[in-house]
Amino acid sequence: EIMQHVEVECDPSLSSPKKEIVTKLVSKVFYKYKIETYEVSIIFAGDKLLTRLKKEFFKKNQLTDVIAFRLNNYNEPNIDGEIYISLPRAEENSKCYKEPYSKEVLRLIIHGCLHLIGFDDNTKKEKEKMTDLENKNLENFDHENIFEE
Repeated sequence: EIMQHVEVECDPSLSSPKKEIVTKLVSKVFYKYKIETYEVSIIFAGDKLLTRLKKEFFKKNQLTDVIAFRLNNYNEPNIDGEIYISLPRAEENSKCYKEPYSKEVLRLIIHGCLHLIGFDDNTKKEKEKMTDLENKNLENFDHENIFEE
C-alpha cells in the first residue's frame, strides 16, 4: 500500500495555511519527481523555534525562513521528513520581494520539499536552480485563499 501522508501543524498564535492546500502542493512537487511514497510533517512556526533549530543543528545563529530535515536516507525512494517554516519570515520576505504573503508561504513549502528530495542551495548556481524550480512549481498553482478564515 502506498503511503502518502502530509501532517500540517501550526503555532496556535499564528494563522495556519489550509491543510488541503498544503497537502495538494506537496503531492504536486513529489509527483513531479516520481516520489510515490512519503510521510512529511510541515510545521508553521515563529522565528523563535526556527532560530533554535538553526543554532542546534546548523550551528548558525540567524533568522531563517525554512528548515528541512530528511529523516531517512537520501538514497531511499520514499521520503520521510519534516519541514519547518517561519511565517513571520515569510511575511517579511513577501514585503522585501513585493510578492503576496500567501505565495511566499507556498514558495517555502516547495523549497522545503526540494530539500527533502535532495536539492541544495549552497552555491549561487544551486540557489538559482532552486528558485527556478520553485517558480515552475508555483505556476498554475492558485495562491489565493490559502489561509483558514
